[in-house]
Amino acid sequence: MLKTGQIVKNALEAGVVVPAFNVPYLPMVEPVIQAVTEEDSFALVQCARLEWEKFGAKSPKHVRDEFAKFDNPRNVRLHLDHVPVIDEDLLKVEYEAILKEAIALGFRSVMVDGSRLDLDENIAATKKAVDLAHAAGIACEAELGAVLGHEAGPMPPYEEMFASGEGFTRLDEAKRFVEESGCDWLSVAAGNIHGAISAALKDSKKPEARLNIDHLKKLRDATGVPLVLHGGSGIKQADILEAIKNGIAKINVGTEIRQAYEQELKATDDVGKAQIACMERTKWVINDFFHIRGTRTVVAE
Repeated sequence: MLKTGQIVKNALEAGVVVPAFNVPYLPMVEPVIQAVTEEDSFALVQCARLEWEKFGAKSPKHVRDEFAKFDNPRNVRLHLDHVPVIDEDLLKVEYEAILKEAIALGFRSVMVDGSRLDLDENIAATKKAVDLAHAAGIACEAELGAVLGHEAGPMPPYEEMFASGEGFTRLDEAKRFVEESGCDWLSVAAGNIHGAISAALKDSKKPEARLNIDHLKKLRDATGVPLVLHGGSGIKQADILEAIKNGIAKINVGTEIRQAYEQELKATDDVGKAQIACMERTKWVINDFFHIRGTRTVVAE
């Protein structure tokens, strides 16, 4: 069985993408795995700290236990998404303890997010996380640059942010960051934004984002590692497909399938129907948006 780190490298080399589907509610795990399996693609199923703190994922153990019921390692692996060093409410997080717990539970890759730290602090925190992951033989993802959207306050207007390059991952910092931290994958900012998680905004449609493809090409060349796109939902499809050709090997998908699940559950009060909506939307992402149906053998064998 190939390790997850090698699978993401294979995706980079083949010019395809490994989607990573966030499961903020435990009943989403089964339909996501079913959709990926039926489409014969490969994907990560993942949860972030905020999804057990602010949604319904409960804990890394609950997610692991639910995943284990439906696990199909030919098509899916379990990934620990965003474990921040400083969270969206600007509070310090015991990130090392969370990473150690996930590794002990059998997560096949992990992510540390030190992007709210200065560069030196981010490198130091990421190096600690990388050392923990590599000691267990798994890959570690990190983040550099400001992928906005999870903060408690309002974001700046999107067009202003894009035009100014505010928060974009800097080329010189990215090269140094990867070399000194040893991270396996790097989440970068080049116009992408997270879906809002505040109670007032979490049901809102995300702004249609776009990507600075030239900047992504330069980041790919500067770092030499697979790049990750967070905030994949809502980005123009043409930009996504071009990004996959230019260094993006993993894309996180949260809002797209979360809102499908939540909206159906709200309308029907039926978890089973909400699961079907989640599965159908996951298939749409795989088939109609990423065009990766049948690519499992390309990346995972």
